[in-house]
Amino acid sequence: MADWLTVAPGIHQRRYDPFDISVVAIEGGDGLLLVDTRAQPSEAEQLAADIAARFARPVRWVVNTHAHFDHTFGNQVFGPGSTTDAAIYGHARIAAHFAEFEEPRLAAWRADPAREPDRQWHDVELTPPTHPIDRRVELDLGDRIVELRPQPPAHTDTDLVLFVPDERVWLLGDLIEESGPVMYGSGSFPLGWPGVLDALADEMQPSDRVVPGHGRVVDRSFVDRQAAGLRVIADRFRSAHDAGLTAAEALAAHADWSIPVDGLVGAVERAYLALDEA
Repeated sequence: MADWLTVAPGIHQRRYDPFDISVVAIEGGDGLLLVDTRAQPSEAEQLAADIAARFARPVRWVVNTHAHFDHTFGNQVFGPGSTTDAAIYGHARIAAHFAEFEEPRLAAWRADPAREPDRQWHDVELTPPTHPIDRRVELDLGDRIVELRPQPPAHTDTDLVLFVPDERVWLLGDLIEESGPVMYGSGSFPLGWPGVLDALADEMQPSDRVVPGHGRVVDRSFVDRQAAGLRVIADRFRSAHDAGLTAAEALAAHADWSIPVDGLVGAVERAYLALDEA
């Protein structure tokens, strides 16, 4: 676990184990905006202590980049009823995603504590955003504007991008990953994901800084490369479906996948489902 890295004046990233999760604190005249809250309450409490030790201003806003547990299961430490009592912003579909994916996942973990004995899943209280949004919102931090931009379905149907115009810094959550391959996790949309990244890259300048959900700060060229890799995967899924191949046959048809095949099993199934519905 590293210390805070200053991405740009007043914008700081810290990478936490497990998962190499990227947490960002954005300073404003009226307080701090915190981006993502880690994977369980004890981790969020450690995050709160690290923030208090580093910054002389309170957390007034929390933003979730998407619904997955490693980014949201610490919400309760900062949200309503906590000592922080911050407003939590996130995509309008996070509560629905919780009900469909994260709540069953949490129940399964609680039912078999031996699977992850070091985790405190019984301490988690699912805490969706207090401010669910389905369109672009500008947050005024006092002397800085941060744009919150809900995205079309891609990594999930709850992806939300933050853009800080005064420093041209983008926070993309798990739409991109730097320290490992992209993850087609619960509720992914493999066919639409490349186009979402293309649209974001079209708005970026070459010198813009981009913070991924996991890993080091990157730039527009990295986003372009990751979009291109995702497009190859999506195109192969479409071609295999058109050819009448099964999902398993689609994966076996190529030996040069850009990510491990095990990570594509759920992706090809969701792609085939979308193509069947279309």
